[in-house]
Amino acid sequence: MTARHVITGFSNPTVKRIRSLRDKKHRRREGRFLTEGLRILTEARAAGHVPETLVLSDRADPHPLIDALEQDVFARGGEVIETSVDILEKLSGKSNPQTVLGVFDDLPTSLDAIDRSAAPIWLVAQEIRDPGNLGTMLRTGDAVGAGGLILLGDCTDPFSVEAVRASMGALFTQQIARANGADFLTWLRAGPGQLVGTSLRTDTDYQAPNYMPPVFILTGNEARGLPEDYEAACDLTVRMPMMGKADSLNAAVATAVMAYEVLNQLRRT
Repeated sequence: MTARHVITGFSNPTVKRIRSLRDKKHRRREGRFLTEGLRILTEARAAGHVPETLVLSDRADPHPLIDALEQDVFARGGEVIETSVDILEKLSGKSNPQTVLGVFDDLPTSLDAIDRSAAPIWLVAQEIRDPGNLGTMLRTGDAVGAGGLILLGDCTDPFSVEAVRASMGALFTQQIARANGADFLTWLRAGPGQLVGTSLRTDTDYQAPNYMPPVFILTGNEARGLPEDYEAACDLTVRMPMMGKADSLNAAVATAVMAYEVLNQLRRT
C-alpha cells in the first residue's frame, strides 16, 4: 500500500489548489470538484466513482469505510493526504469540517449522453439558482428512481460544495446534463417523452392527468416560475392545490411532490 502524504502547512500548493475548488471559475479551469463527508464519498464509491485525491484528518478514528476508500484511491493511482483539522477547516470553509474530503474529476454533462429509455422519470430544472434546491432535486431523483437532472439556462453550479452537500451523494447516482432551452426541446422531440411543467397559470390538478413514461418534470426558477414560452412547449402543465395563504411551494418541494405522483401512478400500472 502506498504511503499517505502528510501536509502540515497552510501555504502548501496542494492545499491552495484544493481550496480553490470552492470557487466556480477554478472548478471549471481544473475540471474537478470537491466533496465532503464519509457518507457522500462512500455513496460515490458505491456508484463507481473514486476521488483522485483523498484528504483525511490526522485525528480521524479508524473506520473500515475510510480504509476501503483509501485502498481504492491508491489502487487507481490517486493520492491520499493526511492533514490537521485546521487545514481541513480551511479547505471546506466550515468551522466544524468533515474528517474526509475528496477531489473528483468533473462528471459528464452532455445532453447527448442521456439515454431517455434508462428511466421512466427525468427531472428538468429551468434557471434554478439555489444550490440547496438543486442538490435536493438530485436527492429526490435518486429516491424516485429517476434517470437524472437536466439543467436549462443559467442554473447554479451542480458541483458547488453546497449543491454536492445537499445532494447527499445523489450527484453520483443521477446523470446531469446542461443545455439551453431550444437544444433541449429539439433533443426531447427527437424521441419519446412527455414534458410536464408545474405552473400557476393552469387549472389542471397534478393528480388528474395520466403520465406516460418517460416523463420529464419541468420546474421553473424559484422566484419567477416557468416562462410562458416554456409552458407553451409542454405537453401538460399542472398545479398543486394550495390550501393556505401561500401561492406556491418551494421549487425543490414541488419537484418532489410531482415526482412521487408520477412514481405512484407508474407503480399502480
